[in-house]
Amino acid sequence: MITPFCLSIPMDCFEGGSMNTSNGLDDKPWWQFGHVWLVISGPLLVIVACIITAYFVMSSPNELVTDDNYRQILDQKKAQGTKAMQGGEAPAQAARNHAATGVVPLGK
Repeated sequence: MITPFCLSIPMDCFEGGSMNTSNGLDDKPWWQFGHVWLVISGPLLVIVACIITAYFVMSSPNELVTDDNYRQILDQKKAQGTKAMQGGEAPAQAARNHAATGVVPLGK
């Protein structure tokens, strides 16, 4: 017959018997253990980072780009000697080097 685990534990473990040994660490409060603060600090840092991020998002919202603004930007880029990439017009080397900017310099 299989006995449940809770019945196989000697009762003197719970009553301060020979298996209950004290090494002096249990006398300190929980906040004086360093590993507790190590465990708590991770989630606390995430919460602080979320609050800071939310503050930045709420304090400076992005402006909407309308069709007029987009045309104005394209006109400024043409005046500066650059053009926006259109489909497959850009050569591979230029498109790869300017993928982040979205602008291909005009050839001379």
